[in-house]
Amino acid sequence: MCGRYSLTSPVESVARLFGVDERPNLAQRWNIAPTQEVLAVRREADGAQRFARLVWGLVPAWSDDPGTGGRLIHARADTVATKPSFRAAFRQRRCLMVADGFYEWQELPGGNLPWRITLAPGPDGVPPPFAFAGLWERREARDGLPALETCALVTTEASERLRAIHHRMPVVLAPADHDVAWLDPAASPAALATLLRPYAGEMAAARISTRINSPSNKGPEVMAPPAPEEAVPAAAPQLSLW
Repeated sequence: MCGRYSLTSPVESVARLFGVDERPNLAQRWNIAPTQEVLAVRREADGAQRFARLVWGLVPAWSDDPGTGGRLIHARADTVATKPSFRAAFRQRRCLMVADGFYEWQELPGGNLPWRITLAPGPDGVPPPFAFAGLWERREARDGLPALETCALVTTEASERLRAIHHRMPVVLAPADHDVAWLDPAASPAALATLLRPYAGEMAAARISTRINSPSNKGPEVMAPPAPEEAVPAAAPQLSLW
């Protein structure tokens, strides 16, 4: 369930989408995996939105277990407000995790099929960047452990069409919900809960190579169509634009 995603969009389009003034040097990344550093957007104390580099896999402020983050890459929408690992971050430390596509594995008797999911491509044929609803946490340095800032993405039930691939999906936020809702420090839990729903806009899905299965494959080849030798189970749906 969204164990990988990508961010290959130009920094100008990313900064413009999220209302951030800075223009960091963003390397294109086709196979972002848990425990790696990821790009997020946070609202700072002065009210400005800024980029942050966080580690994917939330480590609660009270945790001394270095393996916690690898287990907490997702926060379920139905329990995020109450689960001890996430509830404080849900109330006080929400962020936007920046992406332009994510990957899901469809389970079939003949094997698991990887798919790339994006928003509908624009007039230039390129899918635009977007945001996952995210939470972040800071563990202060103590007892020989370094300070650490980490994050998790929120997941919900899959949209009706995405269910053909997987029963859950990340919460993809519409641009109008970025700063005025999800990042609003005054937003009530009830208002936030209304955002934790399947994405209602157009999306696109394409079968890709099983090279995405390994985090060591980091280049654009992971988004290539399946190789001829990769068997396609007869039950696999043929999906395109939704």
